[in-house]
Amino acid sequence: MSLLYRFKEKPGDLIEISRDGPYQHWYFMMEPSSFPLSFPPCQLSGSSGLLSNSNGKVVQEKLTDVVRDDHYQVKNQLDEKYKARDPSVTVKEACAMVGSEPQYNVVTNNCEHFANKMRYGVAESRQVCI
Repeated sequence: MSLLYRFKEKPGDLIEISRDGPYQHWYFMMEPSSFPLSFPPCQLSGSSGLLSNSNGKVVQEKLTDVVRDDHYQVKNQLDEKYKARDPSVTVKEACAMVGSEPQYNVVTNNCEHFANKMRYGVAESRQVCI
């Protein structure tokens, strides 16, 4: 079975990718089975890179290029807490963000904050506690 068809991801879904280390990587799905939107600094390893403030870059890449051999799943984990925004609105908003370079911080503005902001309008991360 193709990696892209293991799950039924659709526009507006959040994708969690299991990575080595303490953090998972999160993506916002823009088009079915093809291009998620991400905030790549979350892929940094090592405490000095993760804890510093830096500019990230919002990118759109093929899901297979991002996942590689790692496990991934659709994980709209906050659906019971928040109402998901309309995918036609959020995908349009996300497209406009491609190439932007927002400030990155592992505690206050990481890839999970970014993905949840896209889906729910609320920047929240369960991976980090303030």
